[in-house]
Amino acid sequence: MKSKSVRSVSVYNNELKLKGFNVFQIEKDGNATKIYSRKDFYKICLTTGKSRIHYANRTYEQEGTVLFFGNPHIPYSWETISTTYVGYTCLFSEEFLKLSDRSESILQSPLFKIDGTPILKITVEQRDFLNEIFKKMIDEQASDYTFKDDLIRNYIHLIIHEALKMEPSKNVNHHGNAASRLAAVFLELLERQFPIESADHPLKLRTAKDYATALSVHANYLNRAVKEVTGKPTSTHISERIVQEAKALLQHTNWNIGEIAYSLGFEYTTYFNNFIKKHTNTTPKTIRA
Repeated sequence: MKSKSVRSVSVYNNELKLKGFNVFQIEKDGNATKIYSRKDFYKICLTTGKSRIHYANRTYEQEGTVLFFGNPHIPYSWETISTTYVGYTCLFSEEFLKLSDRSESILQSPLFKIDGTPILKITVEQRDFLNEIFKKMIDEQASDYTFKDDLIRNYIHLIIHEALKMEPSKNVNHHGNAASRLAAVFLELLERQFPIESADHPLKLRTAKDYATALSVHANYLNRAVKEVTGKPTSTHISERIVQEAKALLQHTNWNIGEIAYSLGFEYTTYFNNFIKKHTNTTPKTIRA
């Protein structure tokens, strides 16, 4: 029989996929923080306790109540140091939050972008106010109100605006310059696209421009940063990783070459064949043999 916590994870994940949103209270033992480690949704956490948060290549030491903003494109991890940890967590997709195609991308927000301020120190008064907002979101999530999604969106925007009015936390250790930070985030995002697990779900980020858009920076700026730090341009890193994945799929799956080409973002098998030959001096059929 599956444990209650495992069933809870399944329920939460299913609700996220269907609705693009979920909010819940973190239990006193902090299990909810450990259970909810998904990185494909934006995250807002209001937590009280002692923790160490690694975000991109920066580290934040925090004690007390903090408000954290997690971007799915930026690698982060959370170490809970105190024995008890309480608060709330809200997860949502960008599609859920955007009200129209003309809405500004959330990646433009200083709370979510790479060089932004993802962690804010919260006073007791601010915590009480934010607690009420999270409670209202939890109530609406369980309600039958027809327009509850709109109301929840408004609550999320309210939290974001309250955060923008606060003084950013100063307790941050910077490691490296902006170029090294951006390069580290790019390489992490690149690696996160793999392995390809299904031919029905092709590679989403295929070009340097795709990655620049995902990271909300100009493609030229991203390329300069990556080349400065690694000695190779963005496109070379992407091509090398696609070649590596192509070899693995050719040698370790029974997918036909057309399926592999599609899964790696190639519209036509001919394009895939030419790409492999250019970068390996051989053909997909030879690699598979």
